[in-house]
Amino acid sequence: MVPDISTGSRTYGLLAYLYGPGRRDEHTDPHLVAAWMPELAPDPGRDPAATLKQLTDRLDLPVLALPKDRRPAQHVWHCPVRTAPGDRHLTDAEWAEVARRIVHATGIAEEGDDKACRWIAVRHAEDHIHIVATLKREDGRSPRRHQDGIRAQAECRKIEKEWGLQILNEGDRTAAQRPTSAERAKAERTGRTEPPRETLREHVRQALAGAADEDEFFRRLTEAGLRLEKRAAPSGDILGYKVALPGDRNRDGEPIWFPGSRLAPDLSLPRIRQRLADGPPEDQQTSAPGPVPRALRPASARRDATQVAEQTVAVLTGDDDAAGAAQLIGVGALLDAVAQTAPASTRKELAEAARAFERATRSHTRAEHADHRALRSAARGIVRAGNALGKGEDGGTTAMLLSTMVLVTIAAIRWHSARGHAQQAAAARQTAQHLRAAYQTASATPMKAMREQGRRLPAPVRDRYADTVEAALPGQSDHILREPGWDALAATLAQAERVGHDPDALLQQAIEWRELETADNVTDVLVWRLRRMGKLPATADLPGTRAHPGTPPPQPRSPKQPAAEPTAHRDTNSTRRPGPRR
Repeated sequence: MVPDISTGSRTYGLLAYLYGPGRRDEHTDPHLVAAWMPELAPDPGRDPAATLKQLTDRLDLPVLALPKDRRPAQHVWHCPVRTAPGDRHLTDAEWAEVARRIVHATGIAEEGDDKACRWIAVRHAEDHIHIVATLKREDGRSPRRHQDGIRAQAECRKIEKEWGLQILNEGDRTAAQRPTSAERAKAERTGRTEPPRETLREHVRQALAGAADEDEFFRRLTEAGLRLEKRAAPSGDILGYKVALPGDRNRDGEPIWFPGSRLAPDLSLPRIRQRLADGPPEDQQTSAPGPVPRALRPASARRDATQVAEQTVAVLTGDDDAAGAAQLIGVGALLDAVAQTAPASTRKELAEAARAFERATRSHTRAEHADHRALRSAARGIVRAGNALGKGEDGGTTAMLLSTMVLVTIAAIRWHSARGHAQQAAAARQTAQHLRAAYQTASATPMKAMREQGRRLPAPVRDRYADTVEAALPGQSDHILREPGWDALAATLAQAERVGHDPDALLQQAIEWRELETADNVTDVLVWRLRRMGKLPATADLPGTRAHPGTPPPQPRSPKQPAAEPTAHRDTNSTRRPGPRR
């Protein structure tokens, strides 16, 4: 059961909407189910003699009885209350009880208070009601509705438990402010796919992703086409900023501005400065625009990001809360960077993943003094490298990164769940769903090519690699050999051996690098892990061809020589010898 409180200034306009047909003729049988005093509240939905003006005048009477200078500018209190999808439909009597409990809990009209605010509850659909109140009591005082949203949520949780409805997650006041009903209505009228507040929040997050300093952040906002105004002190110091969408204006023709703090708690300038306080991201000491170095092309940037993301999983499974919170902020920046540079085939899913994970980056666990520069560096590298293609090395390394990001979000789910962060854990679960969908799209072409290559291997070679898997994973080998990705894993082991790796040692190293229990598909995870660790191309090559020109051949190892522990630092060989973009 979800309450959503807002305030406004036009009682008649809100009632006209509630009793009207709706924007898509979705309102059916609008009528009152409860009121402050039913005998004084005319119902235009059921009484042919009642009018909207009569109902408006009755509700507004305590407000209009005051001198104009004492009337609140926003005197209309509006609270839709909706049951969750799948819940049973409540009766009118039950909705009336919900309304009375909500106005009591929020301080609008406490039970037994004959001087409380006037209110009504209108039902025009099976699954929700709208509670409308005017914010002056009969004695002329204002209601005590401090934290009314939190109190409404708490009352809804009680109702859910008592009535056997779905018990939803409680809020913790760390979420971004949602668009108001007026903002949503305006977006529909103007043909926008979403309210400007949400579009601006996404643009600001993307501008911040991997930004080296404040100047670069502001520059990227203007490059994204946003209106930008900075608030300066007399000394010239910047105190804050606000943004607006071009063409989004109020009735007076002025831009509708949103300060960063109104977009999200962590997008205020002081919070942004805290994020940038540790200096530029690792290995990026300047924010000056210029040509993209060859080493920062999309495929190389995604390989680097995959390695950093794998390190994040280890931090999230540790006990350092501040470090974990910092890593989640960095993961959010990385997802923002990937979403804005993704191939067209995956961009929509990745944008939804980034939006969902934005909620998972904020909790009451603070990230003070914890380091996430490696993730910021990875995000910055991806942004600077530009848009990735959906094929070749770009497509393959995108799949490589997304496979790892699914594991990162699973680690985030566990991290939040262990700390009782229900809203954030739910957001991380939603992110994982979008990432899985994006991965399936991104991996389809490269995995198909690898599977075909694996099937062409001679039977003795395939049997030898099957023995390798059985020796490395004795309890899982039968399952792995039946997975669709087994052929791709065999092809990867063959490529690794052709360029000088010991396949047994490399596979063992990939298995020991990180647990595989959370993997949806073990063979896929091993394929991408082997290709990153072995510096193999992210796409299949044909037998007898040499490795991708952008991938330097590794030094051969003898079977007895143990594989080196992977490092979180950037691979210098890959940086010196970048390959051409495909």
